[in-house]
Amino acid sequence: MCSSELKVNLGFTSERFPPGTHMCLIYSNEEERRETISKFLDSGLKGGERVGYFADEMSPVEVKEWLGSYDLVLPDREESGQFICSNALEVYCPEGKFEPDDMIHTLKSSYQASCDDGYPGLRVSGEMSWALRGVPGSDRLMEYEAKVNIAFRTHPVIAICQYDARRFDGSTILDVLRVHPVMVVQGRVVHNPYFIQPEAFLASLSGA
Repeated sequence: MCSSELKVNLGFTSERFPPGTHMCLIYSNEEERRETISKFLDSGLKGGERVGYFADEMSPVEVKEWLGSYDLVLPDREESGQFICSNALEVYCPEGKFEPDDMIHTLKSSYQASCDDGYPGLRVSGEMSWALRGVPGSDRLMEYEAKVNIAFRTHPVIAICQYDARRFDGSTILDVLRVHPVMVVQGRVVHNPYFIQPEAFLASLSGA
């Protein structure tokens, strides 16, 4: 059964954080990204959580190869369903378009299924570059990210959203900061001073 009471190990920092922590990793160094994410996923697996990875810039096969190079033991965990690596577009846009509320439902359902299957929690990380592929609805990405903060109040997934600063423009990166209460900077977790409460951010979108 999932627990929202205890703080958990993120793997790349000694500080522990509660389930429901919604983080962004804005990076320009691939080696740093891989090291941080591999530690994040590994700590979830070692903690008995269900772990999901949504791959875009790499295929799921390539993701498994680089995680293996960091000594993550995956085969048995894949077979048991503890580790799931999927194509990001298939997860975020299963019908060929992006609907924020549908993806929120997917996250909530995945969290509940993890609890029902006996896991203490669910952690996920996604390569957000899928949103640059011109899929209909991808312009609603920040709406989705804001709604994630609301969803995690009742379905406390632990998540890191990966944004490549070399590919996303400055305006988008600023919005990324506005919708993530916590950010990862050079392997450190920082409470984000740019964060706007989701209700206020969504209201600003409606006003615009």
